[in-house]
Amino acid sequence: METEGYRCRSSRYIESGQSAVPSSVLFAAGLLGNVLALLLLGQHRRRSRSPGGRPPRVSAFYVLVSGLAVTDLLGKCLLSPIVLAAYAYNRSLSELGPGGRGEDEPGVLCQLFAFLMAFFGLAPTLLLLAMALECWLSLGHPYFYRRHLTRRLGATLGPAAAGLCALFCALPLLGFGAPMQYCPGTWCFIRMAGGGPRQLGFPVLYASLMGLLVLAIVACNVSSMRHLYGMARRQPRRGPAPAAAPRMEELDHLVLLGLMTVLFTVCSLPLIIRAYMGAFAADFNENADLSALRFLSVNSIVDPWVFIIFRTSVFRGFVRRVCRR
Repeated sequence: METEGYRCRSSRYIESGQSAVPSSVLFAAGLLGNVLALLLLGQHRRRSRSPGGRPPRVSAFYVLVSGLAVTDLLGKCLLSPIVLAAYAYNRSLSELGPGGRGEDEPGVLCQLFAFLMAFFGLAPTLLLLAMALECWLSLGHPYFYRRHLTRRLGATLGPAAAGLCALFCALPLLGFGAPMQYCPGTWCFIRMAGGGPRQLGFPVLYASLMGLLVLAIVACNVSSMRHLYGMARRQPRRGPAPAAAPRMEELDHLVLLGLMTVLFTVCSLPLIIRAYMGAFAADFNENADLSALRFLSVNSIVDPWVFIIFRTSVFRGFVRRVCRR
């Protein structure tokens, strides 16, 4: 197996000169941000309670945002402690969890880390696509939306999508793709350069799927903005406030979704580019691969803070004034 460039592939210890401070800060920021986002969502749920003590009327969009926050929080709680444990014991992931079937195969813990990295990179993309589709259907096809998109359907599709995502990300564990330990020994992901079609087919497929999902999200957002613009042109300049309130709520959803989409696109593009460069140009720049993995992990840290900032009245008021103009 060609191993050019992967100098930490079989290392037992963490490279010297590395510090656990950046990983600790990112873990704390991600943990705090996701917890605060879930508290804000819970507060919104309490305020949405109907008169007479009936169950609160929470939109499907907020259910999906809650799922995104829970997914990001779960990813941080599963991945970051493994990284911090590697720094604490000064052992690589393959050394902390040995048990690979061959000399060139990483340990069990490294394979699990690679699976979790792939899963928590793809699952938020599916949730963002679901949020974009929900916003697009509610604006462009309201009758279909009210008739067919029920909470029961959402409760069914969510676990089904997570299961399909887990099966897809488990393909490298079954031989289609190869988990690889990256420097400084605290990261593992799918091998993105060198090897044959069985090793490089999965990263290309993974990057292509993420690229298609990003394109679909952007297309849904553009169509939603077009529908909102058409509604604004048809609405009287001095129409009643209650009639405009639902459209302003949809505007809030669309702006929040747009900000998260831009953030996700910026964080996922480096990984998509590196996967194609490694497969078709045999680029073994491991530092660039590590930077792409870090960009992907930063998305789950910044996402909840975007939601928290957007929920402030000052920021939302500014966005509404800009959109009105």
